[in-house]
Amino acid sequence: MAASGTHPPQGPWAVVAGASEGLGAAWVEALARRGLNVLAVARRHEPLERMAQRVAAERGVEVRTLAADLAEPDFTDRLAAASRGLEIGTAVYNAAFSFTGPLLAHPPQDAQRLVDVNVRGPLALIHQLVPAMIERRRGTLVLMSSLAGNQGAPGLAAYAASKAFATSLAESLHAELRPAGVDVLACVAGAVRTPGYAATVGRDAPGTLDPDQVVEAALAGLGRTALVIPGRVNKLAAVVMRRLLPRATATAIMGRATKGFDGP
Repeated sequence: MAASGTHPPQGPWAVVAGASEGLGAAWVEALARRGLNVLAVARRHEPLERMAQRVAAERGVEVRTLAADLAEPDFTDRLAAASRGLEIGTAVYNAAFSFTGPLLAHPPQDAQRLVDVNVRGPLALIHQLVPAMIERRRGTLVLMSSLAGNQGAPGLAAYAASKAFATSLAESLHAELRPAGVDVLACVAGAVRTPGYAATVGRDAPGTLDPDQVVEAALAGLGRTALVIPGRVNKLAAVVMRRLLPRATATAIMGRATKGFDGP
Protein backbone atom coordinates (compact mmCIF):
# COMPACT_ATOMS: atom_id res chain seq x y z
CA MET A 1 0.00 0.00 0.00
CA ALA A 2 1.40 3.41 -0.90
CA ALA A 3 2.01 6.04 1.73
CA SER A 4 -0.10 9.17 1.79
CA GLY A 5 2.56 11.62 0.62
CA THR A 6 6.12 12.10 -0.48
CA HIS A 7 9.01 11.79 1.94
CA PRO A 8 12.10 13.97 1.53
CA PRO A 9 15.43 12.16 1.30
CA GLN A 10 16.88 11.83 4.78
CA GLY A 11 20.11 13.48 5.88
CA PRO A 12 22.30 15.03 6.95
CA TRP A 13 24.53 12.82 4.77
CA ALA A 14 23.86 10.72 1.69
CA VAL A 15 25.94 8.08 -0.07
CA VAL A 16 25.70 7.79 -3.85
CA ALA A 17 27.42 4.78 -5.43
CA GLY A 18 28.28 5.14 -9.11
CA ALA A 19 28.47 8.91 -8.81
CA SER A 20 31.09 10.27 -11.23
CA GLU A 21 28.85 11.14 -14.20
CA GLY A 22 25.42 10.68 -15.75
CA LEU A 23 22.71 9.48 -13.39
CA GLY A 24 25.04 9.26 -10.40
CA ALA A 25 26.19 12.86 -10.78
CA ALA A 26 22.55 13.91 -11.17
CA TRP A 27 21.79 12.18 -7.87
CA VAL A 28 24.62 14.02 -6.12
CA GLU A 29 23.39 17.33 -7.55
CA ALA A 30 19.76 16.73 -6.59
CA LEU A 31 20.58 15.68 -3.02
CA ALA A 32 23.01 18.58 -2.58
CA ARG A 33 20.33 20.97 -3.87
CA ARG A 34 18.14 19.71 -1.05
CA GLY A 35 20.84 20.56 1.50
CA LEU A 36 22.35 17.11 2.03
CA ASN A 37 26.08 16.50 2.28
CA VAL A 38 27.17 13.66 0.02
CA LEU A 39 29.77 10.90 0.06
CA ALA A 40 30.19 10.17 -3.65
CA VAL A 41 31.56 6.75 -4.59
CA ALA A 42 32.86 5.68 -7.99
CA ARG A 43 35.75 3.80 -9.56
CA ARG A 44 37.34 6.66 -11.52
CA HIS A 45 39.07 9.18 -9.30
CA GLU A 46 39.49 12.22 -11.59
CA PRO A 47 35.91 12.66 -12.89
CA LEU A 48 34.63 11.91 -9.40
CA GLU A 49 36.76 14.70 -7.91
CA ARG A 50 35.76 17.18 -10.63
CA MET A 51 32.08 16.49 -10.06
CA ALA A 52 32.42 16.73 -6.27
CA GLN A 53 34.28 20.03 -6.37
CA ARG A 54 31.75 21.54 -8.76
CA VAL A 55 28.70 20.51 -6.75
CA ALA A 56 30.23 21.57 -3.42
CA ALA A 57 31.08 25.01 -4.84
CA GLU A 58 27.67 25.49 -6.42
CA ARG A 59 25.51 24.16 -3.58
CA GLY A 60 27.46 25.06 -0.45
CA VAL A 61 27.44 21.55 0.96
CA GLU A 62 30.26 19.10 1.72
CA VAL A 63 30.90 16.50 -0.96
CA ARG A 64 33.45 13.85 -0.02
CA THR A 65 34.71 11.23 -2.45
CA LEU A 66 35.66 7.58 -2.27
CA ALA A 67 37.38 6.22 -5.37
CA ALA A 68 36.66 2.51 -5.06
CA ASP A 69 35.94 -0.41 -7.36
CA LEU A 70 32.61 -1.76 -6.16
CA ALA A 71 33.49 -5.18 -7.55
CA GLU A 72 36.41 -5.58 -5.16
CA PRO A 73 36.01 -7.64 -1.95
CA ASP A 74 37.28 -4.75 0.21
CA PHE A 75 34.53 -2.37 -0.93
CA THR A 76 32.55 -2.75 2.30
CA ASP A 77 35.59 -2.07 4.47
CA ARG A 78 36.51 1.02 2.45
CA LEU A 79 32.94 2.32 2.58
CA ALA A 80 32.86 1.76 6.34
CA ALA A 81 36.10 3.72 6.78
CA ALA A 82 34.98 6.58 4.53
CA SER A 83 31.59 6.91 6.23
CA ARG A 84 32.80 6.55 9.82
CA GLY A 85 31.34 9.32 11.96
CA LEU A 86 28.80 10.40 9.33
CA GLU A 87 25.07 10.17 9.98
CA ILE A 88 23.95 8.75 6.65
CA GLY A 89 20.24 9.08 6.08
CA THR A 90 20.09 8.34 2.34
CA ALA A 91 21.81 5.70 0.23
CA VAL A 92 21.54 5.49 -3.57
CA TYR A 93 22.98 2.52 -5.46
CA ASN A 94 23.41 3.64 -9.05
CA ALA A 95 26.55 1.68 -9.98
CA ALA A 96 26.18 -0.91 -12.74
CA PHE A 97 28.28 -2.99 -15.11
CA SER A 98 27.01 -4.42 -18.38
CA PHE A 99 28.10 -6.06 -21.58
CA THR A 100 26.18 -6.72 -24.77
CA GLY A 101 25.91 -9.74 -27.01
CA PRO A 102 25.32 -13.43 -26.34
CA LEU A 103 26.26 -14.40 -22.79
CA LEU A 104 28.58 -17.21 -23.84
CA ALA A 105 30.43 -14.98 -26.30
CA HIS A 106 32.00 -13.32 -23.25
CA PRO A 107 34.49 -14.79 -20.77
CA PRO A 108 33.08 -15.84 -17.39
CA GLN A 109 35.07 -13.01 -15.78
CA ASP A 110 32.68 -10.51 -17.38
CA ALA A 111 29.66 -12.23 -15.86
CA GLN A 112 31.40 -12.42 -12.49
CA ARG A 113 32.17 -8.71 -12.52
CA LEU A 114 28.55 -7.96 -13.43
CA VAL A 115 27.35 -10.02 -10.47
CA ASP A 116 29.87 -8.34 -8.16
CA VAL A 117 28.82 -4.80 -9.14
CA ASN A 118 25.10 -5.26 -9.82
CA VAL A 119 24.17 -7.88 -7.21
CA ARG A 120 26.81 -8.18 -4.50
CA GLY A 121 27.46 -4.42 -4.44
CA PRO A 122 23.98 -3.26 -3.44
CA LEU A 123 23.72 -6.01 -0.85
CA ALA A 124 27.05 -4.91 0.64
CA LEU A 125 25.93 -1.29 0.74
CA ILE A 126 22.61 -2.22 2.34
CA HIS A 127 24.25 -4.31 5.06
CA GLN A 128 26.74 -1.52 5.75
CA LEU A 129 24.41 1.49 5.89
CA VAL A 130 20.83 0.44 6.55
CA PRO A 131 21.16 -1.00 10.11
CA ALA A 132 21.97 2.49 11.45
CA MET A 133 18.90 3.84 9.62
CA ILE A 134 16.77 1.20 11.30
CA GLU A 135 18.23 2.11 14.68
CA ARG A 136 17.41 5.80 14.10
CA ARG A 137 14.01 4.79 12.64
CA ARG A 138 14.45 6.97 9.58
CA GLY A 139 16.22 6.55 6.28
CA THR A 140 16.01 6.41 2.50
CA LEU A 141 17.32 3.69 0.18
CA VAL A 142 17.08 3.92 -3.62
CA LEU A 143 18.16 1.13 -5.96
CA MET A 144 18.47 2.12 -9.60
CA SER A 145 17.04 -0.57 -11.86
CA SER A 146 16.06 -0.88 -15.52
CA LEU A 147 13.16 -1.76 -17.79
CA ALA A 148 15.48 -4.42 -19.21
CA GLY A 149 14.81 -6.45 -16.08
CA ASN A 150 11.06 -6.68 -16.66
CA GLN A 151 11.38 -9.61 -19.08
CA GLY A 152 14.08 -11.60 -20.83
CA ALA A 153 16.52 -9.52 -22.88
CA PRO A 154 18.59 -11.53 -25.38
CA GLY A 155 21.88 -9.74 -25.85
CA LEU A 156 21.66 -8.34 -22.33
CA ALA A 157 20.91 -11.57 -20.49
CA ALA A 158 23.06 -11.13 -17.40
CA TYR A 159 22.39 -7.40 -17.09
CA ALA A 160 18.63 -7.88 -17.41
CA ALA A 161 18.70 -10.63 -14.79
CA SER A 162 20.66 -8.41 -12.40
CA LYS A 163 18.13 -5.61 -12.82
CA ALA A 164 15.25 -7.99 -12.16
CA PHE A 165 17.11 -8.78 -8.92
CA ALA A 166 17.41 -5.08 -8.06
CA THR A 167 13.73 -4.39 -8.62
CA SER A 168 12.59 -7.40 -6.62
CA LEU A 169 15.05 -6.61 -3.83
CA ALA A 170 13.81 -3.03 -3.50
CA GLU A 171 10.14 -4.03 -3.55
CA SER A 172 10.78 -6.65 -0.88
CA LEU A 173 12.77 -4.29 1.33
CA HIS A 174 10.12 -1.60 0.92
CA ALA A 175 7.71 -3.91 2.75
CA GLU A 176 10.28 -5.22 5.25
CA LEU A 177 11.76 -1.87 6.30
CA ARG A 178 8.77 0.46 6.13
CA PRO A 179 7.68 -0.39 9.71
CA ALA A 180 11.19 0.64 10.84
CA GLY A 181 10.89 4.06 9.19
CA VAL A 182 13.17 3.32 6.21
CA ASP A 183 11.73 4.22 2.81
CA VAL A 184 12.94 1.96 -0.01
CA LEU A 185 12.40 2.64 -3.71
CA ALA A 186 13.28 0.95 -6.99
CA CYS A 187 13.72 3.46 -9.82
CA VAL A 188 13.14 1.41 -12.98
CA ALA A 189 14.57 3.58 -15.73
CA GLY A 190 14.41 3.30 -19.48
CA ALA A 191 17.01 4.88 -21.76
CA VAL A 192 18.84 7.80 -20.16
CA ARG A 193 21.07 10.39 -21.88
CA THR A 194 24.30 9.53 -20.13
CA PRO A 195 27.79 9.64 -21.67
CA GLY A 196 27.91 5.85 -21.77
CA TYR A 197 24.54 5.59 -23.48
CA ALA A 198 25.47 8.21 -26.08
CA ALA A 199 28.73 6.44 -26.88
CA THR A 200 27.00 3.08 -27.30
CA VAL A 201 23.78 4.00 -29.09
CA GLY A 202 24.42 7.31 -30.82
CA ARG A 203 20.75 8.35 -31.00
CA ASP A 204 17.84 8.49 -28.59
CA ALA A 205 15.43 5.60 -28.24
CA PRO A 206 11.74 6.46 -27.71
CA GLY A 207 11.20 7.72 -24.18
CA THR A 208 14.83 8.66 -23.56
CA LEU A 209 15.14 11.04 -20.58
CA ASP A 210 17.79 13.32 -19.17
CA PRO A 211 19.41 12.15 -15.92
CA ASP A 212 17.83 14.92 -13.84
CA GLN A 213 14.36 13.93 -15.06
CA VAL A 214 14.93 10.38 -13.85
CA VAL A 215 16.22 11.50 -10.47
CA GLU A 216 13.38 13.95 -9.87
CA ALA A 217 10.82 11.27 -10.74
CA ALA A 218 12.43 8.93 -8.23
CA LEU A 219 12.47 11.58 -5.51
CA ALA A 220 8.82 12.36 -6.17
CA GLY A 221 7.99 8.70 -5.55
CA LEU A 222 9.55 8.50 -2.09
CA GLY A 223 6.87 7.74 0.46
CA ARG A 224 4.29 6.97 -2.21
CA THR A 225 5.35 3.71 -3.81
CA ALA A 226 7.96 0.96 -3.92
CA LEU A 227 8.60 1.37 -7.64
CA VAL A 228 8.88 4.34 -10.00
CA ILE A 229 9.12 4.18 -13.80
CA PRO A 230 10.15 7.67 -14.98
CA GLY A 231 8.53 9.02 -18.14
CA ARG A 232 5.10 8.45 -19.71
CA VAL A 233 6.48 6.54 -22.70
CA ASN A 234 8.37 4.19 -20.40
CA LYS A 235 5.34 3.66 -18.17
CA LEU A 236 3.28 2.73 -21.22
CA ALA A 237 6.00 0.42 -22.53
CA ALA A 238 6.18 -1.34 -19.16
CA VAL A 239 2.43 -1.94 -19.13
CA VAL A 240 2.48 -3.33 -22.66
CA MET A 241 5.53 -5.53 -22.12
CA ARG A 242 4.60 -6.83 -18.67
CA ARG A 243 0.81 -7.10 -18.79
CA LEU A 244 -0.50 -7.13 -22.35
CA LEU A 245 2.03 -9.18 -24.33
CA PRO A 246 2.93 -12.81 -23.76
CA ARG A 247 6.32 -12.98 -22.06
CA ALA A 248 7.85 -14.81 -25.02
CA THR A 249 6.75 -11.99 -27.30
CA ALA A 250 8.11 -9.33 -24.94
CA THR A 251 11.42 -11.19 -24.78
CA ALA A 252 11.58 -11.40 -28.58
CA ILE A 253 10.96 -7.65 -28.84
CA MET A 254 13.81 -6.99 -26.42
CA GLY A 255 16.03 -9.28 -28.44
CA ARG A 256 15.35 -7.31 -31.62
CA ALA A 257 16.00 -4.04 -29.78
CA THR A 258 19.46 -5.22 -28.67
CA LYS A 259 20.39 -7.07 -31.88
CA GLY A 260 22.52 -4.21 -33.09
CA PHE A 261 24.80 -4.62 -30.08
CA ASP A 262 25.43 -8.38 -30.19
CA GLY A 263 29.18 -8.37 -30.66
CA PRO A 264 31.44 -10.10 -28.13
